[in-house]
Amino acid sequence: MTAGDPGTLLLGALSLDRYQPDGPVLPGGGALNVAWHWRSLRVPFRLLTRIGDGDADLFLDMLERHGIEHDPASIVVDGPSAAIDVEFLPDRQPWMDHYVEGVCADLRLTDEELAALAGADRLHAILVEGVIAELGRLGVEGRLRHIEVIADFLGFRHYDLDRFADTMRFVDLAIVGWPGDPADDVVDGLRRTVVELGKRLVVTFGARGVRVIDGRAGPDDWIPVTPVPVIGTTIGCGDAFIAYFLAEWWRTGDLVAAVERGKVGGALPTAWVRPLPDDAYGSLLLAPRTSTR
Repeated sequence: MTAGDPGTLLLGALSLDRYQPDGPVLPGGGALNVAWHWRSLRVPFRLLTRIGDGDADLFLDMLERHGIEHDPASIVVDGPSAAIDVEFLPDRQPWMDHYVEGVCADLRLTDEELAALAGADRLHAILVEGVIAELGRLGVEGRLRHIEVIADFLGFRHYDLDRFADTMRFVDLAIVGWPGDPADDVVDGLRRTVVELGKRLVVTFGARGVRVIDGRAGPDDWIPVTPVPVIGTTIGCGDAFIAYFLAEWWRTGDLVAAVERGKVGGALPTAWVRPLPDDAYGSLLLAPRTSTR
């Protein structure tokens, strides 16, 4: 790829993070968090997403201030932005609920975005429903055959094993933030699927550890995690882990080294109240909007 035409594409939803009970409404979403970290790591990429026209200024200001490459003509569409309520529990764990997909429910790449995809080397997709549907369409149409596809399956709430296997037809490396026990039967089902398909899988279990399964070469490694004190909260740790993990994976092609680097990134947000440090949001925290549903 030429300069200004990134070989890496980031596909995912941006959302309004509505902090409860009466906190600010801030630009958020896994794609925004990953994008912010990649900018700090100097990873060249382009963001593919959708935001509602009524909230465009909120998102575009942040994207432009941080130099996150995007095309306003493609990402701003009529309708409401995706949104989610965020509340912090006494143990500093986030509780996120009432997610609405908004304009991301109908996310479909434009001709210009399809041209960018055709010239790219890799695509990282964060799998909410609209992205799942579009990734499947692109895969069926054969538009992903030339490209490395990495997918964040989040906490697996959109999935069961059958749907996971269907999506994995078009994915080379899957990342799952498993909310349960490492010994759960579903985790073994994930392993069987990637081994049968010859794909790669990283399953994170928070502070307990990370399991890395290479269905192509064979290794199945357990990598322990040393817990760190949570000064702020744990929101955003998964996105930071993935951003750092992928930066190292693309640099070295070493899954274990990538996990070790991901652990460094994943620890960073424990020092912050929100997914990103306060200064990332600029004046939005100085004059916050009222949080409503």
